[in-house]
Amino acid sequence: MKEKIKIFLDSDLLEKYLLGTTTELETLQCERYIAMYPEVQETYDELQENLEVFAKLHSIKAPQGLKDKIHARIKSERSGRKRFFSYAIAASITAIMFAGISYFFWNQNQSLQEENSVVSNKIKLLEENMKEQLEDVRNQFIVLNNPQTKKYNVKGNQKAKDLKAVAYINPVKKLSYINVSKLPHIPESQCFQMWAEVNGKMINLGIIEEAGDQQKLMALPYADNAVGYITIEPVGGNELPTLDNIVANIAY
Repeated sequence: MKEKIKIFLDSDLLEKYLLGTTTELETLQCERYIAMYPEVQETYDELQENLEVFAKLHSIKAPQGLKDKIHARIKSERSGRKRFFSYAIAASITAIMFAGISYFFWNQNQSLQEENSVVSNKIKLLEENMKEQLEDVRNQFIVLNNPQTKKYNVKGNQKAKDLKAVAYINPVKKLSYINVSKLPHIPESQCFQMWAEVNGKMINLGIIEEAGDQQKLMALPYADNAVGYITIEPVGGNELPTLDNIVANIAY
């Protein structure tokens, strides 16, 4: 809106309007802008004052009776001008109401689009999670039921004698899982964390919960000559394993 007003003020329509050289459409536009926008009204008033000063500096004595004729002309046009401004104000109010309603519906439409986008993203994430979970269940079924799967019993070292787990490795399907069936008791400030060393890179597989997930298979990244580790870490886990706290090794 401000750009629209600036373009209007940068034109010479107001000056032409003051001098009475505008067309009928330009006159209507000028009077509508003066009625609707305070900035235009202020500029119009300044131009009037400047024109009056200029006129006084270059004034010539008017013929006898001209003043009365001007007053009579102004009086006859005043009533028509009042009607015009009434229509202009009514039109302005209608335009403002229309703009407000349009903005309301536009804003509602934007909100609906944003909500639809959020819902679509959530559905997409759910679909991806479901696909991953189904793929994981399928792989677990293959590993547990495929005759080519090899089982390795995993026991803890001196730091975790009661730790028991079974690793399932299928070199044909290139799938690896581990089931930690028993965890020894450790202080509440510590936790067990699973790692896999693949191609010289240590991968964090997450914390092994002491309860609830002990019968759950945990996927291991498959690679030739890969090694898995279970370590004791501070509660919440670490970004890198504490090598002094390795309690079990799984070579596969």
